[in-house]
Amino acid sequence: MQELNWSQHAVYPILAVLQLLPLLGAMIVYGLRERTFAAALGRVFAAAELFIAIDLYRRFDATSPLMQFAERLNFLGALDYHAAADGITVVFILTTALLTLLVSVYSLVRGLPDLGRLLAVVLAIESVIMSLLANQNLLWFALASTAELGLIGYMVWRWSNSAEKDRALRRFYQFHGTGVLLLLIGTLLAGNHYADFTGGHVSYELADLMVSTGESARAGVIFILLFVGLAIRAPLFPFHGWLPMVTRHGNIAMAPAFLLGIKVGIYGMIRFILPMLPGVSAQARGIILGAALAGIFYAALLAFRQTNLRHLLAFAVISHTSLLAIGIFTLEPEALEGTVLLAITFGLAATAMLFMVGLVYRRIGSTQLSHLGGLFDRLPALALTFFVGGLAIVCMPGTPGFDAAHLVFEGAIHRFGALATLAAALGNVVAAGFLLWAFQRAFLAPAPAGRTATVDRASPLELFIATVVVAVLLFAGFYTTPWFDLVDVPMRALGQRLGTI
Repeated sequence: MQELNWSQHAVYPILAVLQLLPLLGAMIVYGLRERTFAAALGRVFAAAELFIAIDLYRRFDATSPLMQFAERLNFLGALDYHAAADGITVVFILTTALLTLLVSVYSLVRGLPDLGRLLAVVLAIESVIMSLLANQNLLWFALASTAELGLIGYMVWRWSNSAEKDRALRRFYQFHGTGVLLLLIGTLLAGNHYADFTGGHVSYELADLMVSTGESARAGVIFILLFVGLAIRAPLFPFHGWLPMVTRHGNIAMAPAFLLGIKVGIYGMIRFILPMLPGVSAQARGIILGAALAGIFYAALLAFRQTNLRHLLAFAVISHTSLLAIGIFTLEPEALEGTVLLAITFGLAATAMLFMVGLVYRRIGSTQLSHLGGLFDRLPALALTFFVGGLAIVCMPGTPGFDAAHLVFEGAIHRFGALATLAAALGNVVAAGFLLWAFQRAFLAPAPAGRTATVDRASPLELFIATVVVAVLLFAGFYTTPWFDLVDVPMRALGQRLGTI
């Protein structure tokens, strides 16, 4: 895997800065006693990180087939530091930086306790995610995922006010602990096989594992371990059982913003599983297609039965994550391009909707659909943001998901045939139905008779969050070319590896 050194693109090691700046911010913010100043400083660090992510995008050469901004440091053997970026990395880094800044602003709006410490945890999570996105070492990716989930679990426990938060946390760790364990076992097996292949040298570098693992007799076992570990994270049906409970009884929006807004499970499948295990991926795609189609309809139909808006959004995420799985396992470069953009779209849209639900909860004290209604007149900006997020999730024209879904369905027709593709598209129609139904119940239906208090109008900060999210979704929807340009070259290289070009 050929690379260009960071000094050929920038005057500073930009990937290292992206990983270390939020960590430095987390340590400084955590140590400050003045919590108001600490929270403000945390938002400054989040804004600076977004600025550096934009600088990465500005310096990145989307026409080059080489990994760029490469950084290496040999000091831990199998865990030697090796970071580099392609277009896929850049897209996910930009999303991470944007969502972290929005989370930092949202935390101020929600008025949560111990805000300085919360912002320190948010920055620490961002640092870890940047590390797992930039590093080309599978073991580093697995260990960073473990650290990230530990921090998110702490956030769920510390800043949730639900009486059921302990139960939600147990469910979270049961599923994600299993997922991380499977991911680590699969990683160690892959590294062990490379040692057998080379006569004793252990490596978890992606370039090394691509050489040794694909034709291994253990390839099927490694694929199952890695895939299930990442499918829990995605979450894909039937490994989704943690999400409804965590979404309802955990933190309303901040933890889900990292878990759902940044599709690390999808990223891991594209970054590691497909290039390492092309043959097994091709053999498994029929089974994964069946599970994904079942997941689309299972989650969509259950969504219609929900009485709680947070639960409904959880099933919407499960339904549409199945569409991402279909896109990945077409193994077609165009469909993979569409999948990356869909993953980003779904992440941003789901986060936007969860933010709006959290702001509604702040006023009403409930997310039960029977307690909502009559909110559009008082909160039109929040209602329209929720509506635009729903349109983005169902890939309506004018949102970035529209062109992306077209590529996914085109690849699905070529790989799986018209019947399977039609079923997936029909599931998307069902999803449109339940999201529009949720919008109508929450914002347009008459207010419940028992609600007499006046609903506060949106504050300037709430309007800022809503405006930024809608602007990003609509801008990316009407101007998709730069994002497809970013991922086109790496996906065509991956297509050659998979034998689909």
